[in-house]
Amino acid sequence: MLLRIKNKVVQFFLILPILFNLSGCVYLVVGGIGALGGYIVSPDTVEGVTETDSKEVWDAAIDVVSIVGVIMDRQKDAGIIKAKSGRTNITITIVPLSSTTTKVSVKARKTFLPKISLAQEIYVKIMSKVSE
Repeated sequence: MLLRIKNKVVQFFLILPILFNLSGCVYLVVGGIGALGGYIVSPDTVEGVTETDSKEVWDAAIDVVSIVGVIMDRQKDAGIIKAKSGRTNITITIVPLSSTTTKVSVKARKTFLPKISLAQEIYVKIMSKVSE
């Protein structure tokens, strides 16, 4: 009985450092499907790069976010679209990296909590619309 307790304590202290390494701001690289390519997921943001010019990405983002929520602000020169879906704030950032490459970031937060599933859904819809 005492040996089992010692084993559990040892296991706990061996697992503890792993748990500390997994907490915090973790970025996860996710492999894409087909034309979507890969994208990066952080606690509240999904971002990736597409081989499409920024004007096409901007138009696709406006179309998608208009369906998902209500556009609150759009600044085409800065490449920022702010929208609301229910009580969730959505920020889409479009940054041209070259004439044919664009970086897209989608951030979704409800109050202080991230809504990564909504950000991922919007990102995938934008990339699908761009690849049509």
